[in-house]
Order: sequence, then structure tokens, then C-alpha cells
Amino acid sequence: MKVRFAETDAQGIAHSSSYFVWFEVARVDHLDRYAGGYQRLRDLGIEAVVLETHVRYLEPARFDERLRVHARCLDVRGARFRYEYAVERDGTLVADGWTAHATVDARTFRPTRVPGWLREAIASAEASAASPPSSSAPSS
Repeated sequence: MKVRFAETDAQGIAHSSSYFVWFEVARVDHLDRYAGGYQRLRDLGIEAVVLETHVRYLEPARFDERLRVHARCLDVRGARFRYEYAVERDGTLVADGWTAHATVDARTFRPTRVPGWLREAIASAEASAASPPSSSAPSS
């Protein structure tokens, strides 16, 4: 993705909050690519809510730079799962982080187990993913 002007501060450096948007773009793309999409969960009356987020900033990303965001899903247990991310510019790690999630019933917001088909799709994606530079996560 390209760092947009609206994602930068007065110095032209990507604002810290932009990374969480980029993580979401990569996560939704990952689900679309490997598990039939986030909408498939929603159609079944399940939401995947964010429980925690973390990012570690290593290098500044600047306006108009092209970045690659890698995403991988792991630690699928019960209703919970976790995504890890690596943000790179020309092979240099700019930031990394993770998000923790839970699947819940869309009406009650009570935790519900990650559906078997989604656990299988995630396991299959991780087993077949090629390791990109610096991160061992599939590109998104």
C-alpha cells in the first residue's frame, strides 16, 4: 500500500494510528484470500471483535512511500485468535505488531468458538505460506 497524505502528520511521517488501519486491511485481505472473507463470518451471525492491539515502530514511514504489510493468523483457541503483522519498505522492517480477536455471536456478543471451517482454512494457509523476507508471514 502507499502512505497517503491523510495518514501523515505535519512532518510527512505516517501517524501512529495509521498502522492499525493497515493491519486491518491486511487482516481482511488475509481472511478473503484464505477463508472466504470476513463477510462469510457475518453471514453466519458471527463477528470477530478486536480485544487487544500492539505495534512497535522501528523506522518512520513517510508520505508517498510504498509499504508491504504481511499478515499471519495463529493461536486459534476456542473463541480466540491472533494476527501478527510486519510492515516493510523495500525489504526493511518498518514496524511489526499483533492484534488479538474473539469470535462472538452477532446478536448477543457472547463468545462463540471459531468455526471449524475457519480453523481449517487458517491452518491450511499457515502450512502453505511461503516465508517473505523478515517476517515468515503471508503477504497481504
